[in-house]
Parts: sequence; C-alpha cells; structure tokens
Amino acid sequence: MTSAMPDTHVKPGWTGRFFEDFAVGDIYKHVLGRTVTATDNAWFTLLTQNTAPLHFDVNYASQTQFGRPLVNSCFTIALVTGQTVSDISQNVFANLGWDEVRMPHPLFEGDTVYSESEVVDKRESKSRPDVGVLTVKTIGYNQNGDIIISFRRTLLVYRRGQGPSGRYRPEPKNAA
Repeated sequence: MTSAMPDTHVKPGWTGRFFEDFAVGDIYKHVLGRTVTATDNAWFTLLTQNTAPLHFDVNYASQTQFGRPLVNSCFTIALVTGQTVSDISQNVFANLGWDEVRMPHPLFEGDTVYSESEVVDKRESKSRPDVGVLTVKTIGYNQNGDIIISFRRTLLVYRRGQGPSGRYRPEPKNAA
C-alpha cells in the first residue's frame, strides 16, 4: 500500500532477470511445482479441440497400455514453460522457438511437475539493440524424478532499462 506508516518502506516485488543477468552455464531450479488434475487435462484438451480420447475418456484410456489418461502433450510444454517464466522470461520481448522437444516419460493426471533450466547460449541481437538472444535447455520431471519433457527454448530478453519494466503499473487512487 502506498499509504504506509511513516517508518515503513515500500519494497519492490521481483521483476525478473534481464539479458545482462544471464551467463552460459547458469542453472535455475524453478521454485513452483504443480500437480496436474483431471480437470486441467480435460479442459485444455477440449479447449484446443484435440479429439484424442486418450486425454479425456477414462474408459478409452483404460484400454491402452497406459491404463489411464495421458496428460495432453501441449499442456505439458505450456506448464513447464510457464514454470520457467519468473526465472528466465519475466522480461521477454518474444519467444523465437522451442526445439528438440522430447517427452521420454508419460505425464499422468495426479502427477506433480517440477522443472529446471540451464542457459546454453547467450548472444547480442544483431538487429535489436534493446534485447539479447538467450537459449535455455529446460527439463520437466515428476514427483519421482522421471523426466517428462525436455526442450531448448530461444527467446529475446530485454536489456536492463529497456522495455516496459515497471512503467506500465499505475498507482492506486486515494480512497475517500
């Protein structure tokens, strides 16, 4: 609150890393885990018009070698990418691509997903002086440590002092 007591101080929240904050070899163990529910899987699958019953029909899935629904692969990449944002791309200008996407172990409803990323390349942008090009290798794994996804992601990250940063945030108006 901006109407703090005189002896308190406003502490800024985490605003993420900028291009200058990364170094090749840095490893980030992303803080939040996320348990995937049947509702997550069914809604994501149906919202994206994926008609594969393996993701939303328990009876159908029970007759496969897995014996139960598999979590939609696109949900998996979206979730693990999302887990990386606070450490890697809070100050993203744009994603350039995901490469070498692999899913070596299935993800099931009820599994909890954790992730970590390693910076594998960092370079200046040749066309945009306000950003740099960053490539990370990310893995997502379940509560047993089984890797469920790995991928390389390349993105443009703002340099410090560039981009919207905190300028977009309004201040609250005084209450009457």
